[in-house]
Amino acid sequence: MADRKIPAPLVNPETEAFWAAAREGKFLVKGCTACGKNHWYPRAICPHCFSDKTEWRPASGNGVIYSLSVMKRAPVPYAIAYVTLDEGPTMMTNIVDCDFDSLKIGQKVKLVFKPTEGDGPPFPMFTAA
Repeated sequence: MADRKIPAPLVNPETEAFWAAAREGKFLVKGCTACGKNHWYPRAICPHCFSDKTEWRPASGNGVIYSLSVMKRAPVPYAIAYVTLDEGPTMMTNIVDCDFDSLKIGQKVKLVFKPTEGDGPPFPMFTAA
């Protein structure tokens, strides 16, 4: 099966550290030192308490599928899902490199980075654990 082409993400000052870490194979989430909660999508202001006291934290890359949809009619079939990370936040992502028919809600998944078009940084996706 052909791989889907993934456009390179837009890198901005708020997310630059995330994409730099991704190039090194490291997965980061933002965490708030005021309320202690981690959040996704990386941003400077905590969405839980609105503090600007956020920091980059290493993440395990492990999680479970919260919600899932398989797009079989697409030119290149793909699975899109919400994955709840072991660190707390839930992120929208793709599930790759596995049998889409065997995927289920509550299934454990692990992070894989996939290349993007051009010289873009690798993009975080998940596969069955």
